[in-house]
Amino acid sequence: GALDGVTLGLPALTRAAKLGRRTAQVGFDWPDAIGVLGKVREEIEELQQAVAAGESTHVREEVGDLLFSVAQLARHLDVDPEGALRDAGGKFERRFRRIEASLAAEGRIATDASMPELEALWERAKREIG
Repeated sequence: GALDGVTLGLPALTRAAKLGRRTAQVGFDWPDAIGVLGKVREEIEELQQAVAAGESTHVREEVGDLLFSVAQLARHLDVDPEGALRDAGGKFERRFRRIEASLAAEGRIATDASMPELEALWERAKREIG
């Protein structure tokens, strides 16, 4: 079948994109990225409903569906989802380290700060280092 040979050992986002490429070859795909964005919105709504219902198994399933849909969006936009997520993780780390450095300059640590203060420091880090 169309999905034969898609290795289970691939990173999950890479595998999701590859599954989408394979099924696209037989016509099972959205026509464009706008269609996939609609699917992503649908999955977010389903996740919100599962969270509101407090159904942990359903929440896990909906998180998976959302991630799978985002991998398809990345595929449609010609973005490597693993690379994009790795870059986002690096950016998050740089920003959070800036927050910690700002607090350390005052002799404090992150647990000493309130969430509004952390958010303000986050916004400052975004402005200063991108």
